[in-house]
Amino acid sequence: MRTLVLNAGYEPLAVVSFKRALVLVMSDKATVVEHDEELPVWGTTAMYDRPAVIVLTRYVRVPTSRRMPVTRRGVLRRDANHCAYCGKAASTIDHILPRSRGGADSWENLAACCLRCNNVKGDRTPQEMGWDLLLTPRPPHGTAWTVRGVERADPRWEPYLALAA
Repeated sequence: MRTLVLNAGYEPLAVVSFKRALVLVMSDKATVVEHDEELPVWGTTAMYDRPAVIVLTRYVRVPTSRRMPVTRRGVLRRDANHCAYCGKAASTIDHILPRSRGGADSWENLAACCLRCNNVKGDRTPQEMGWDLLLTPRPPHGTAWTVRGVERADPRWEPYLALAA
């Protein structure tokens, strides 16, 4: 079970384990906004609500210009695991402008790619191959990218994630 952590302005900050959330609540650093009634936490002397959403009692500013680091996993996730050239299932990433020609490891120069297209393309540009990109590579944005763990959201988190969007 995981718990969504909000700041005092109800902006999503992180997703933590329910144990970490319970420690924050018991040490008066956070309060429970939503809890899971079906799965209480049993202690040696008492029963506690299992937190689903907590809000920190102190204000924590959400960084607005945080740029996401480029990772293979991130590129595949951004492109929904679909090849940027043929649309089939992607398992690799491709430098649109090859690294040998000065292509950077950036969100704008990387795209998800199937193994076949990646091997056929080799060290050439899509223009040289006569290929068109099915998507325009851009840096990711939105709550799902600034708050780790939100991609597998609990239904109780939806109102708070919608506020952030």
